[in-house]
Amino acid sequence: MAIKTPITVAYGDGIGPEIMTATLKILEAAKAQIAPEVIEVGEKVYLQGNTTGIPDQAWESIKRTKVLLKGPITTPQGGGYKSLNVTMRKTLGLFANVRPCISYPPFVRTKFPDIDLVIVRENEEDTYSGIEHRETDEVYQCLKLITRPGCERIIQYAFEYARKFNRHKVTCLSKDNIMKMTDGLFHRVFNEVAAQYPDIKSEHLIVDIGTALIASDPERFDVIVTLNLYGDIISDVAAQVAGSVGLAGSANIGNQVAMFEAIHGSAPDIAGKNMANPSGLLNAAVQMLVHINQPEVATTIENAWLKTIEDGIHTGDIYSSELSKKKVGTQEFADAVIERLGQKPAHFKPADYKPGAYAKIECYGGQPKAQSKKELVGVDIFIDNPLDVPADELAAKLATAGSPLELIVITSRGLKIWPNSSIEAPYLRHCCCRFQSAKNIKELKPVSHADIIQLLAKLNELGLDTIKTENLYTFNGELGFTLAQGQ
Repeated sequence: MAIKTPITVAYGDGIGPEIMTATLKILEAAKAQIAPEVIEVGEKVYLQGNTTGIPDQAWESIKRTKVLLKGPITTPQGGGYKSLNVTMRKTLGLFANVRPCISYPPFVRTKFPDIDLVIVRENEEDTYSGIEHRETDEVYQCLKLITRPGCERIIQYAFEYARKFNRHKVTCLSKDNIMKMTDGLFHRVFNEVAAQYPDIKSEHLIVDIGTALIASDPERFDVIVTLNLYGDIISDVAAQVAGSVGLAGSANIGNQVAMFEAIHGSAPDIAGKNMANPSGLLNAAVQMLVHINQPEVATTIENAWLKTIEDGIHTGDIYSSELSKKKVGTQEFADAVIERLGQKPAHFKPADYKPGAYAKIECYGGQPKAQSKKELVGVDIFIDNPLDVPADELAAKLATAGSPLELIVITSRGLKIWPNSSIEAPYLRHCCCRFQSAKNIKELKPVSHADIIQLLAKLNELGLDTIKTENLYTFNGELGFTLAQGQ
């Protein structure tokens, strides 16, 4: 008797229980060698007072099986509830979000009949770190954190994925024309990693034109690798352009644990009505079967699903009076897939996952590098200025602090408002005052933390409300900070 692979199963919220029941029914009929352990996560757990949405025993199951098949989760709005999806991805080290987007014409309407692309999205960093602050009565901030090991890991994964699944090109999307340090790092690491894979074509696009091309010319893409926020947005764009968000599955991959889910939400408006399309979760389960080394079963299920689609057996979300033959509910669709197990599609190219061809990808990043010479050369001090004190007056007041550091520039939302500003009506209630060891950046010299503490004490004596500081460093003489807009 074959040894069954333990997996953890979370039915989820809304339509989750219906589509999970349908998916597990198909897996059982296809003789998938799995041993499910059911856990409860999501809305019920939140409402029991657990603000994480997941109890300890659920964590224990996931960490034991190392594989989670999860239905969609509803995150209650308001309050201190964090997204359970984000929490799980970060806690379990699921650094790669892998979303295949494929078109299925003519049975699923699309303007692009030949879409077959995969989006590899960084899953742990960027603005999704969720580090936000309210700094003044009117100003809020969200921190974008990018690490070199995180960039190395996700980009290496994209190239390894391309090689593993016989893909031929990897496209990087970033916004490094504006965010020159964070997105700039991602682009530089992409170039470094791409050079290690000469057999795979590589290109970089600015994310705005890249997104436009996904919407207008998606067939030019093969594998896309990008940062967290961009990946979240473009994966939905790509899935919708391909025909339906409801068909797409998603894999969240780490070096130890993997989570598989549909990309759509919990759709509480149709929950319990036997209307939901289980295809997204089923396609995620196919990804799971490949991951746990059951490619033959994955092939059988995907071919049966393709045969069902081309036979015109459709749920309401993709039903068309011109192309569909029968409109069915969730469970009827599952039964139709089961009836076609062992069959192959005639219109679509049959799936064929090769046994032994999908060795696990492990990517750790953090290649050893010589440590830079890091020197503290200044500080940005952010001031709450609720009385709209003009920048010239604020600068004059700051000049009385008597610090060894020099006031270089005052900015508002990154834009220079002092000195020599021609802005007629600058926003004054949130000011960043930059102090450096020298006005000319080529003459910067090290300062001490004691110098900065002394400066902060002087500003406090002057009655200024310091809300945040950012130390300014050089690394091997190169600036570790950007200049202000207009500086």
